[in-house]
Amino acid sequence: MEIKYLNIYNDIMDSIENKNIKPGEKLPSENELMEKYNVSRDTIRKSLDLLEGNGYIHKIKGKGSFVLDVDKLDFPITGIVTFKELSKRMGVGSSTLLHELDLINPDKFLVKKLELSEDDLIWRVIRSREIDNKKIILDKDYFNSKYIPTLTEEICQNSIYEYIEKELGLNISFAKKEITVQRVSNEDKEYLDLEDYDMIVVVKSYTYLDDASLFQYTESRHRPDKFRFVDFARRKNY
Repeated sequence: MEIKYLNIYNDIMDSIENKNIKPGEKLPSENELMEKYNVSRDTIRKSLDLLEGNGYIHKIKGKGSFVLDVDKLDFPITGIVTFKELSKRMGVGSSTLLHELDLINPDKFLVKKLELSEDDLIWRVIRSREIDNKKIILDKDYFNSKYIPTLTEEICQNSIYEYIEKELGLNISFAKKEITVQRVSNEDKEYLDLEDYDMIVVVKSYTYLDDASLFQYTESRHRPDKFRFVDFARRKNY
């Protein structure tokens, strides 16, 4: 059974990678696959579980198994790259939709995240990022107005970092990042094209200027089928 389920996995995987089965297409039912490969239901399910675990298909209860786009976008974990820079590097069509731009008093959560007092003011910027006509990233940015005194719709729809570096003359230096997987929120459903996905990859970033001042906290929420999070690591001797 081990060899059978791996052979089936490899056969379907090859068909997906060679585009013989297109992204979004539904695979044959379990019964059809059982008949095609002349194996048990358990063997088919084991193959499908492996395909799903490795990002080739998405199983929807009551509907079947659907092929994912295996040509995922590489999203760097290390380094600080803007959406504008990333989409240009990848050569994909993209756009930014601005949903909220407000100067607000931070709540207790943001006071802690940005190391502020409740009397400070922060910019709240909520944008969805569209790639190939699909809204697949929701960026929720919070900027300390002490460092970023002014923001406009035009700046937010273009590149905030470009404005910070070229217009304000500030040097963005480093960031700390946390990556988690969460269930989608009502806000995600409102602003993103989630299709049937009920989980989302959340990258939380704390970004600092070159004098180690924390000026930005971000929650960047990514549809899980569209990105591959990449890093380069070097072994250190301890």
